[in-house]
Amino acid sequence: MALAQAADPVNSITSAEPVAPSHIDTANRKNLELLIQLRWMAVLGQVITIAVVHFGLRIALPLEPMGAVLGALLALNALSHLWLQKRLQVNSQALFLAVLLDVAALTVQLYFSGGATNPFTALYLLQIALAAVLLPGAGAWLIVAATFIAFLGLIGINQPLAVEPPASLLRLHIMGMFVCFVLGAVLLVWFISRMTRNLRERDTYLAELKQRAAEEDHIVRLGLLASGAAHELGTPLAAVSVILGDWRRMPEISQHPEMMQELREMQAAIRRCKSILSGILLSAGEARGEAPSVTTLHRFLDEIARDWSDGRPAGTLQYHAGSGALGEDVTIVSDQALKQVVTNLLDNAYEVSPGWIRLNAERRGDMLRIEVLDLGPGFSPEMLENFGKPYSSTKARRGAGLGLFLVTNVIRKFGGRVSAHNREAGGATVTVELPLAALMYREKDRG
Repeated sequence: MALAQAADPVNSITSAEPVAPSHIDTANRKNLELLIQLRWMAVLGQVITIAVVHFGLRIALPLEPMGAVLGALLALNALSHLWLQKRLQVNSQALFLAVLLDVAALTVQLYFSGGATNPFTALYLLQIALAAVLLPGAGAWLIVAATFIAFLGLIGINQPLAVEPPASLLRLHIMGMFVCFVLGAVLLVWFISRMTRNLRERDTYLAELKQRAAEEDHIVRLGLLASGAAHELGTPLAAVSVILGDWRRMPEISQHPEMMQELREMQAAIRRCKSILSGILLSAGEARGEAPSVTTLHRFLDEIARDWSDGRPAGTLQYHAGSGALGEDVTIVSDQALKQVVTNLLDNAYEVSPGWIRLNAERRGDMLRIEVLDLGPGFSPEMLENFGKPYSSTKARRGAGLGLFLVTNVIRKFGGRVSAHNREAGGATVTVELPLAALMYREKDRG
């Protein structure tokens, strides 16, 4: 098929380049949102604890400085919300700073409430666990060092709690340890599981991106081969075209209508081969000096249906589109890659259903939807499961299955997708959906 080097559409690839960093940033944003939720819970828990200890147990606490720490946490949450609303980047350094500030706030609160004797020092372990999940190795170890230094400092520097009688201090300590244990266990399970899920989604996406890069490298190698083949085939095709022209002028042939009809069909086939080769070279970048061809959406699809139908029995292709389905006509770039995608799908359908093929085209909002229907045997379950993967085909010949693989990757470059399913009435449907913005003509496309 003439689709091998269609991996560089005229005006659609550049918008889909730096996808990996943005997805990693999305995972970090989700984790920062979880840290904000945890901080809200910490503020609420501290307010309740301070109220119970100071007013319920009548143990004097310095309310003003401890209230100032709570105010700082509220301000930090407000700044974090503002950060997310402004869509600023959230990297590992931002997460490290957020965890470090939480450690600092916990340390100050412990300083005013007994220091290392406070059972809530166990919450340092929660901060360490969060750092181990969220941060790279160096950042996590820095948090460990910070908590280690803070704990050692609280042993010698703190404001002791004035508990009367002193014997009740042990009972309060045990109660505090129990509350801290329950709180730490619940928060660890809840937040660590959610953060791990965010990171697992990121890792899955990166694995898919790596697989996509390997597939695109495969396409590049196929494109180089196709471009070389196009150059190699150009000369013999030109020679055959000249020979056919000479034959048409020979009296022995020109006087036989059947032979003249066969010659016309052969010349039409030669012209189509030349057009396909020109498309390969254009997609490969051999015609960079030419301005892109500008057309309209209606005309573009009409030309695809008309060009494919030439040389095939009348009535084979049932083309259904028009202004009713496509809406208002728009100016687009006549992209050779997309033409080859649709032609490839029609050729595949023609192999299994030579008597009837249907081509549907419609516009759904900002998306263009193209369907190719046939009356063939349909796709096997294995084919549907591996749809779009290279060499996944029911055909016995070598190299089969590359057509749909290339179709999938080209449409993905446009920011669209390809899907397939078997029809209940028999046959199969392959659907292409892509954003019209990938084809829209812009002034800069004039070159």
